[in-house]
Amino acid sequence: MLDVKLIREQPDFVRERLATRGAGEEAKVTEVLALDERRRKALTEVERLKAERNRVSKEIGILISQKKPAEAEAKKTETRRIGDQISELDREVAEAEAARDNVLLRLPNLPHSSVPSGKTSADNPVVRTSGQKPAFAFKPRTHIQLCESLGMVDFQRGAKLSGSGFLLYTGWGARLERALIQFLLDLHTTEHGYTEVSPPYVIKRECMVGVGQFPKFEDQAYAVQEGLDSKTLGSLYLLPTAEAPVANIHREEILKESQLPIYYCAYSPCFRAEAGAAGVGTRGMIRVHQFDKVELIKIVKPETGYDELEKLVAQAERVLQLLGLHYRVVHLCTGDMGFASAKTYDIEVWAPGQNEYLEVSSCSNCEDFQARRMSLRFKAGDGQNLLPHILNGSGTALARLFVSLIETWQQQDGTIQIPTPLQPFLKADRITATH
Repeated sequence: MLDVKLIREQPDFVRERLATRGAGEEAKVTEVLALDERRRKALTEVERLKAERNRVSKEIGILISQKKPAEAEAKKTETRRIGDQISELDREVAEAEAARDNVLLRLPNLPHSSVPSGKTSADNPVVRTSGQKPAFAFKPRTHIQLCESLGMVDFQRGAKLSGSGFLLYTGWGARLERALIQFLLDLHTTEHGYTEVSPPYVIKRECMVGVGQFPKFEDQAYAVQEGLDSKTLGSLYLLPTAEAPVANIHREEILKESQLPIYYCAYSPCFRAEAGAAGVGTRGMIRVHQFDKVELIKIVKPETGYDELEKLVAQAERVLQLLGLHYRVVHLCTGDMGFASAKTYDIEVWAPGQNEYLEVSSCSNCEDFQARRMSLRFKAGDGQNLLPHILNGSGTALARLFVSLIETWQQQDGTIQIPTPLQPFLKADRITATH
């Protein structure tokens, strides 16, 4: 959530930064200011009336001591009238604050000054590339052809079980998925210093609001109902990413400065309804409703936030380097950034069977945007309660990593060679149809 004080003091700056996103949200700044002014005026009047009530109450005591009961009773009537006015104004304050915060919750984060201007993904500059696109002496097969010929994913039965956009991993496919998850967790905990956590997969609405998923993207979530009790629908949700629960671990807490930085990594399945989204439910693994992911979360001091972002990107890149996959890092432009992000890099891995790059990691610094929404603070050395920066990154998403891996390492005989760092986790150096 944006700082209302910043909007109050620098409204034109906030409008300018929001306008770079190209969605027209800068127009809502005027509404926020009007509601905030209404709240502040009502609060000022409440304070004036409370002071007046205190003055009248003192007069009542004096009148009683002077044995002037009639005059004292008149003053008591006045205090009751003032009390009624205060109650009415308190309701107005609460209504104005709720309306203001409702708008604030729907305003995206301000893009950092270093973010390139642009409207769509076509405007995202490539920061760097790693490795070369693999060259084949044969026409590379798609992941669908490989999965079906090697019995790795049963697309038809996955759809039979849950509908389109869901996968049934089988045999080597299930083993490879499990090996990749273990490989990622071990890498980030042993080489990169993250603490592994295993969060609940069903989470409260407050967690979704805290990371900025709600209220903006409520139509893309899977809501949970407890049995036949329809009143429970909308209080719990399937997590869309482990970011939602893990970033909220310390919500409504005041951390010690010495506790920072905090690095968490977590595996979870991710559930995305994405109603009406193009490509969801089409055959294959590129866009699905459920996929596995290892998420990386950092909670850090504001002055280190952007150094930590560069490290986060490098840690996600390390996955692809170890697996021998060609990829590129792109800097998302203002019009292509996520709702909560102030700056984002995407890592796109090459999938030769698709003949295209696929996003496998998105690494963002949300600055204090999420911390403010979840009331997470830390106590600085001078005693101030400050908001930390919260960063998130995929380390990485599995379905597309799976696709790139098998398409990149496919052999002419239809088998798949396994990169050396992954072999101890899969306990094999090659996937063949005979296993």
